[in-house]
Amino acid sequence: MSAVSLTPGKRVLFLTKDPERVRAQLRGELDLRMRDLRVEDLMDDVNTDAMTPAWVCFDYRPEDIARNAYAGITIAGERLFPEGALANGGFEVIVSGYRKGVGSSRETAVQAEKWSGIRIAIAASFAPIHARNNVNQGVLMGDHAMLERLQDGEALPLAEFAKGWDPVTRQIIECGGLFPFTRAFKEGRVSVAAPRTARRPMTLAEKILARHVVGASQDALYLKPGDAVSVRVDGGYSHDFTSAQVHYFLAGEYGADYRLPDPSRFAAFEDHLIYSEALPKMGPFLPKIEAQREMQRVFIKHTGVQDYSARNGVSPGICHTIARERMIEPGDLIQATDSHTCMGGSLNALAYGVGSTEYAALLYSGFTFVEVPESIRFELRGAPRPGVTAKDVMLFILANHAKRQETLDRVMEFGGEGLRALSPDERATLANMATECSAKAGVCEADEAMLEWIVAHRPGASLEALRAKTVAPDPDAEYAGGVHVIDLATIRPMVATPGDPEKGIPSDPTNGAAIAEIGDVPIQIAYGGSCTAGKEVDLDLYAQVMQEALAAGKRVKAGVDFFIQFGSKAVEDYARRRGYLDIFAKTGVRMIDPGCGACIGCGPGISTNREQVTVSAINRNYQNRSGPGKLYLASPLTVAASAVAGRIVAYEEGMFRA
Repeated sequence: MSAVSLTPGKRVLFLTKDPERVRAQLRGELDLRMRDLRVEDLMDDVNTDAMTPAWVCFDYRPEDIARNAYAGITIAGERLFPEGALANGGFEVIVSGYRKGVGSSRETAVQAEKWSGIRIAIAASFAPIHARNNVNQGVLMGDHAMLERLQDGEALPLAEFAKGWDPVTRQIIECGGLFPFTRAFKEGRVSVAAPRTARRPMTLAEKILARHVVGASQDALYLKPGDAVSVRVDGGYSHDFTSAQVHYFLAGEYGADYRLPDPSRFAAFEDHLIYSEALPKMGPFLPKIEAQREMQRVFIKHTGVQDYSARNGVSPGICHTIARERMIEPGDLIQATDSHTCMGGSLNALAYGVGSTEYAALLYSGFTFVEVPESIRFELRGAPRPGVTAKDVMLFILANHAKRQETLDRVMEFGGEGLRALSPDERATLANMATECSAKAGVCEADEAMLEWIVAHRPGASLEALRAKTVAPDPDAEYAGGVHVIDLATIRPMVATPGDPEKGIPSDPTNGAAIAEIGDVPIQIAYGGSCTAGKEVDLDLYAQVMQEALAAGKRVKAGVDFFIQFGSKAVEDYARRRGYLDIFAKTGVRMIDPGCGACIGCGPGISTNREQVTVSAINRNYQNRSGPGKLYLASPLTVAASAVAGRIVAYEEGMFRA
């Protein structure tokens, strides 16, 4: 295929902000043209949870997933897209506004469109992981001007859809996807030229990638943004939401007897669906969930990857938390099938999520193809004021930088003396929520505190060996996104209002406990947990508030359910040693064994109706992410304080004294 044109009889679906126009298109009563619309008329931030909510991912065959494309968009509790609507509408192009595909790395979002007949996605911009998934699945991406030309009957050169990509990605697009490209590469029909970038200062991400270029000697290569390279991957993981599809793709592409070259560097986790049986709403899906689990067990046995399955119904922990505790080292390049893989960047590694297709390909080969990303640096100064956490810092960055797309598809590099004022666990929150910024990854500078954290969690680890692996940016490195100085002392507690993590607002400077702009918001649920907020330091913060409440004779407010879920068994053991479990029991907190739980909509702590209000320490608050109710994002301190107050309040020391 050298040119692309619209197929006679096929249609274009515009995701307009007016739901009635979407419904009319799905019914076949309306066909629109781009020339008659503005980009502002189209949905922005169409997230992957909307395209394929968690329950849709219980199917792992793409043709089954496609039946429920866009099931996560609801209006007054009803699906905007009835079952099969996208596939039955005869569409081959789908059109939206800015930042298409934000959210998780789930490749199912692309599969739902592709297996419904979509071959071209049009948007003003695409979230990076979602864009990569489109490339790997062979779905073409273009902008609104290109669509106008297509609707005018013009045939566009395929090269226009590959424009702006690196040479390797252009070849993947021209081959029709990653697996066809990989076959062509193996057969010698395509090649990857080594970069010839002259000596230059490099960012953290550039240095890590340079160390991993296939065939290059350590520290002997220089890279710049846009360079296309083949790189070795140090490790990665899948989980009970993705392993079945990875195995399905590997067997389909390489045969039922496929083998991995080095399975010991990879792992599979049972963490996302571990508490699905406890939820009545999951009853209809339990057979599919068990099929996913069984296929993951088959995958583990077939490949020999590290096994982090549940024991006696209890998960060892969330994949990102355990990977940080046991797998990732400074300077590593890590890829896994989950957007919060970037949490590993807190350990001075480059880690980010990929789709099932890309993960299957790198598992089989041991290497992958990447375009060197641009970076944006956040130079942290000072120290947070009391009551302010890394979660508040990230909500501040989301509201003030991500909203302007400064972080889009860039590596967020964190450094400066302010970073050292944050504990290693707090740095993990910074790296973890890079994906909420639609960034490629988040990576932190190394220091002794970080290295000592690794040694403390990994018996036998060598401080000297870890120190030798650390990577530092060059002082005069170039940052396409600029260098942004953030004085931590100026940040106030933040709360993000329902719908998007970017909707953060600070507490009232004249009344620190109040969030003036949202007014008095009573809550029914407070949730502390997830990879973002189920770490040791997060348990310290929950316990700090509840200890103060206990001393003042207070407990969780009547009518509020306060859940705390451990990120891993190690975190639970830590809380037990510190005496936190006794404090929580006395103040009415409901404790949950390790797992993803409510963050993925599969565990205690989700809302059950649209009227319920939750304040949560998880990382994202998209519609229906954690139940149908209104979900506010906040720090562990704010979540705990709100649980005691019965309404959303920012924590202030001594606020519960009589």
